[in-house]
Amino acid sequence: MEKMSGLGHLFMTIFLHTFATFMVIPAITDVTMAALCPGQDECSIAIYTSGLQHAIIGLGSLVTMPLIGNLSDKYGRKALLTVPVTLAIIPLAILAYSRSRNFFYAYYILKILTAMFCEGSVLCLSLAYVADNFPEGRRASAFGILSGVGSCAFVCGTLSTRFLSTASTFQVATAMAMLAAVYMRVFLPDSIVNDNLSIPIMSEGKLKGIVNQDVESDKKVQTFKTMPSIEDMQALLKTSSTFSQAAIVSFFSNLADVGLQASLLYYLKARFHFNKNQFADLMVITGVAGTISQLLLMPLLVPVLGEEKLLAIGIFFNCANMIVYSIAWSFWVPYAAAMFSLVYVFSQPCIRSIVSKQVGPCEQGKAQGFISGIGSFANVASPLVFSPLTSLFLSDTAPFYFPGFSIMCVGFALMIAFVQSLMIRAVPPISSQRVGDCH
Repeated sequence: MEKMSGLGHLFMTIFLHTFATFMVIPAITDVTMAALCPGQDECSIAIYTSGLQHAIIGLGSLVTMPLIGNLSDKYGRKALLTVPVTLAIIPLAILAYSRSRNFFYAYYILKILTAMFCEGSVLCLSLAYVADNFPEGRRASAFGILSGVGSCAFVCGTLSTRFLSTASTFQVATAMAMLAAVYMRVFLPDSIVNDNLSIPIMSEGKLKGIVNQDVESDKKVQTFKTMPSIEDMQALLKTSSTFSQAAIVSFFSNLADVGLQASLLYYLKARFHFNKNQFADLMVITGVAGTISQLLLMPLLVPVLGEEKLLAIGIFFNCANMIVYSIAWSFWVPYAAAMFSLVYVFSQPCIRSIVSKQVGPCEQGKAQGFISGIGSFANVASPLVFSPLTSLFLSDTAPFYFPGFSIMCVGFALMIAFVQSLMIRAVPPISSQRVGDCH
């Protein structure tokens, strides 16, 4: 009962945080264009700026994600979750105050710095928290429910954006982000991982005013040992062939997802003159379909098909979704393509569930952090490839007329992930055999 209560508080924290994060996405494209290229529907500077932001964030996250995952195994999920949930407030507050060019630049820089810790870490730690509290057989469905909660928040956030002004959107998002941080600190219990969890993350080194240098030094060494190394990464990849295959699928899947994020909104704005309201409508359709699928369909399909088959099905439909976007011939086609989210939302929870079963119960943070790090590496590579393609094919100097060519290339990256996903075979989970690894 206590575990279920903790999960309920986790889901509420994720809902509030995701609500705040995603409600600004329909508005940020217009804010960026207004700050950098006022009065234009196509702007290469805005595309490159967004791509550079994703690349730098991905480079920083590549280091921080495995570290955060490792530290959460030692000090607990709640302590580490506090950092990204709190940092996410800062950039939102800047645009809530003003969206002029100077404030946009301040937002841009602080967004990069904070997102290195926030981008992906909330999901990574939440997945580890869920894995702490669910047995292997129910983990995929639990991950699906967690993703469904995020999708529900995505729907509510983008739907609220549809009826708010740009200024109000950022103000409400800031308030919701602050509420998420306060709620988490007050109500969320920690998931107990091992006996060392009682050691605070920032050792005070004092007991009634007396500093013990030897103890302090020893704790610093122990904290340093939690930092991931190349050997740790290699050991995880060698854990099983299933883990390494899932890592490859995760890389190409994230490569495509980031490429779509960097390209789609600018493509729709240039091709069909979409604005904040149309972006919000499109995201609401995607979110509603994804929420229904993750909360209702996935728990029914996982026991029947298994995570491996469901993963391949999800990636295949995501690939089809990209191709339809790329050849959209009318403004209504993107709305129809958004319904593919009924199926393609299965892929991420399935990858995380497959990975969680390949490591011990006290390595969940490390494993989820590593997969998030793989995604962060994709965040670096994707903008370097897809941002120039998007800018080129939306400009007048394109070698041939195909505005959605960059999104078609995103679909090709997903096809690689699909082929690799077909090679993953269901194997007995080994995490139950590694309980002793906790100590």
